[in-house]
Amino acid sequence: MGTNGSTMLEPLRQGLPPLDPAAVSDAASCALPARYEAVREARRFTRRTLDQWDMGDRFDDVCLVVSELVTNALRHGLPASAHRVTGQEPPVRLHLMRWTERLVCAVRDPSHDSPVARETDDFSAESGRGLFLVDSFSDSWGWHPLAGALSGKVVWALFRLPRADAGPHAE
Repeated sequence: MGTNGSTMLEPLRQGLPPLDPAAVSDAASCALPARYEAVREARRFTRRTLDQWDMGDRFDDVCLVVSELVTNALRHGLPASAHRVTGQEPPVRLHLMRWTERLVCAVRDPSHDSPVARETDDFSAESGRGLFLVDSFSDSWGWHPLAGALSGKVVWALFRLPRADAGPHAE
């Protein structure tokens, strides 16, 4: 156990979300270009997907987290050359996966560097607070390096969903 408890936020260790990939009931993914419009595309894709899954009521929180994860991937996860190279696999990919009581958003990028929450007291600062927002709005988050043909890492955030048998309007 490391003793750097000074950081406010530690991602849920390195590792995968605590879920069985075989039990996923819905999954959708989209490739995102290495341009800042990708954040808008990711939001549109998330809106469409959650509407299809009848989860539009979770859109605001999920979309905020998706925006932050995609922004981080574009800002910190791409080599400088990625913005110019065309004709290759888009380097950033968004995955949305749903289980009965969980939703996971995962963003893949080509960098092997771990995501870092920048220590900042200035909450008006544009950069550095993305992971604090991810931590605040999701139930857990973490990251893991990819192996094999896929290089880079995936940063994921998990949302707990109300049980379906609780009724759609059980507020």
